[in-house]
Amino acid sequence: MFNLANNLTLARIAAVPILVILLYFPGRITCLVALLFFIAASVTDIMDGMVARHRNLVTTFGKFLDPLADKLLVSSLLIMLTKLGWVEAWVAVIIIGREIAVTGLRAMAIDHGVVIAADRFGKLKTILQMLALCPLVLHYPWFGFDPVPLGNILLYLAVVLTLVSGGNYFYGFGKKVIWAKDASH
Repeated sequence: MFNLANNLTLARIAAVPILVILLYFPGRITCLVALLFFIAASVTDIMDGMVARHRNLVTTFGKFLDPLADKLLVSSLLIMLTKLGWVEAWVAVIIIGREIAVTGLRAMAIDHGVVIAADRFGKLKTILQMLALCPLVLHYPWFGFDPVPLGNILLYLAVVLTLVSGGNYFYGFGKKVIWAKDASH
């Protein structure tokens, strides 16, 4: 259970309270340090999957923990950035609401013996959310560059992809569970 891949995922979860504390006291330096922690945590998302597949360390625990770590990382930052007034609340509600809805959908699918795996839209959504959060966490202008407009553009694109991805999961659920059941009757 505590193999290298899962430990990388646990490190991503351990970064969450550090990020929250850093953003609780926003300033140029704390935001820069938070950005560096966030980038390091985001890199573990890439590394844990590669390590698990390369070393044959794929576990049920890891399959559960990896998306949970992503949701905790992104959601906690969205909540903190909303608290600071740096992200609009409706954006956080859509992204976090989609995560909760898809998690519930996956639980319902399991009850029907169906596994709804992450698809390319879901993976791209996570990458885009993480890319958008980087300039938003940095927040303050550096060397004449204001990162906030870039972060907002990426975040709005992430919202669109979040909705498309969520719709795709619900469509897949309907196709595999609801409509398949109706067709068998």
